[in-house]
Amino acid sequence: MSPSRSTKRAMRIAGCSGGFTDRSLALTRMAGDPEVDVVMGDWLSEMTMTVHGSGKIKSLESQNGKVQLPLEERKKNAMYAETFIQCFEPAIPNLVKNKTKLAVNAGASDTELLAEVVVELLEQKGAGHLKVAWIEGDDVTGQVNSLIKKGEKFESLMHGKKLEEWGMEPICAQAYLGGLCIAEAFKQGADIVLAGRVADAAPVIGASAWWHDWKADQFDELAAALIAGHLIECSAYVTGGYYSMFKDLIKANKHVNMGFPIAEIEHDGTITLVKEKNTGGCVTVGSCASQLLYEIQGPLYYNCDVTADITNIKMEQLAEDCVRITGIKGSPPPPTTKVGITAPAGFQCEWHFFMCGLDIEEKCKITEDQIRDAMGDNQSRFTTLKFHQNGSSPVDAHNQDVATVDFRVFVQTSDPEVVRPDIPNGFNRWCLEVFLQSAPGLSLSNDLRQIVPKPYYEYWVALLPQSELPLRVHNMWGEKKVIDLGSPKITKTYPKQQQSYETASPVDLSSFGEMVRAPLGYIVAGRSGDKASDCNCGFFVRHDDEWDWLRSFMTIERVKQLLGPEEYKGKPIDRFEMAGINAVHFLLHDHLDRGYNACSNYDTLGKNAMEYMRAKMVDLPKKFLDRGRI
Repeated sequence: MSPSRSTKRAMRIAGCSGGFTDRSLALTRMAGDPEVDVVMGDWLSEMTMTVHGSGKIKSLESQNGKVQLPLEERKKNAMYAETFIQCFEPAIPNLVKNKTKLAVNAGASDTELLAEVVVELLEQKGAGHLKVAWIEGDDVTGQVNSLIKKGEKFESLMHGKKLEEWGMEPICAQAYLGGLCIAEAFKQGADIVLAGRVADAAPVIGASAWWHDWKADQFDELAAALIAGHLIECSAYVTGGYYSMFKDLIKANKHVNMGFPIAEIEHDGTITLVKEKNTGGCVTVGSCASQLLYEIQGPLYYNCDVTADITNIKMEQLAEDCVRITGIKGSPPPPTTKVGITAPAGFQCEWHFFMCGLDIEEKCKITEDQIRDAMGDNQSRFTTLKFHQNGSSPVDAHNQDVATVDFRVFVQTSDPEVVRPDIPNGFNRWCLEVFLQSAPGLSLSNDLRQIVPKPYYEYWVALLPQSELPLRVHNMWGEKKVIDLGSPKITKTYPKQQQSYETASPVDLSSFGEMVRAPLGYIVAGRSGDKASDCNCGFFVRHDDEWDWLRSFMTIERVKQLLGPEEYKGKPIDRFEMAGINAVHFLLHDHLDRGYNACSNYDTLGKNAMEYMRAKMVDLPKKFLDRGRI
């Protein structure tokens, strides 16, 4: 389907995947809608990139200069998102019938190989006329290693330390690319564009820029596409997934089969968000605000193509499941892009014990003390040794499962011998040998797979000059042309520290009348998530007249109180406001213990932080509570 250049009608782009585990028929469903022009999907994450990146290095080492193997052999060790093929194959007939374009980041660390596989599959399905392109440039292992030798420090975006302080040997590095490379592929005639580590929103930027003939300096329009991409790239996250007001969906019987989102993007950057027809879920100002607040790091949202300022963003409910989004401003992109550097960190494993009844904290203490005593001086062989009490045991519980607590012993080490499960003097034995002298009611899991050590990786996030990106578009049809793309001609350097502030002219909280002690989440919705080891938390309210209370109540000190002394890590917290959506956002720097890949906590993705704080008891205005709790 080609755009109408004369009228420049809105392009309709659908999000069909928010990760490698998303629903497999989504691509087929969205390509089956003849009113959808482009389908985009996100198959990657920081976790998958460390797995694919390290796997690619191992695969190359095993080949050791051998002649290139046949395609079928190379597919056996492929380091692209294999679940993409499961989604793509049944969608081919719809892509052909409706002439729908497709742009995805499923290439991971083997984008060229995925392109070969897709071309082969299209030919087998009688769709060989579809043109496939792939994007090169995200693998910057060589560039990073070269810059390290030249003295580049690659300071962490999370805590400011230099790479040399990490104490680990990097094995691969992947940069986040923008979307204008995808636009170029579409301009060349591609029907399907396959990328590796482009930014999650990049396919929407690329499709929008191609459709509307936007130039590289149309920053307001590109910024709007960036935010549209941020809203739909996680699929059902914006249509009711992870939504604080999910109980409304249960009441309306819309809590299953949530529809996938569709962004209608006008030539001036105005966004209208809707969803797949005849499905559950919702598109509301609240669901859109919830997704917007997820994974942002301040009022400025950086991308290789543009920087979006979301301070004055506005959302308006036009109709049921239809939200208009405006107020986004654009400025030049930074001269740098984010780069993730992966290093093998060692091995980790864990033991789980179950206990219930009275005196749980004392039962946990005696178990921990006994295990530590059994380990003795061997405790120093672990780089991480943690004991977790997961849950509590209520008195007079209605069943035993509700009363059961999971007591977790978690270890990481660079010494594989200390976690071998088959030796008489190691982690497995030290946890087990105290079992018969333990607290009353201690029970063992009958699933012992987690005691087997597994390798884990650490992920270091820094900045790389965009001039270092080997950015190319590869066309897989005809003469298989390769197009070299340079770095942005117009850039702007931004301070590392984004704007952070408490509210202007706070309102006296007593002016809101009678207060009632209740959980914060009775009237405040929110969303949280991770960016490496940073955790961002966005709070918002349902009604405009609650905004002055929220902005006055939600201070940095209040967040520290809500977290409590055991959860607040003592790291910096940034704060800014978005009055147009009644939201206050906080960035908790370096809160998540090294991020998902190495995290020793239960909340590896920061998604539970918001729900933990929303459940804290605070003083709430009674007049707001009287409207009904969330």
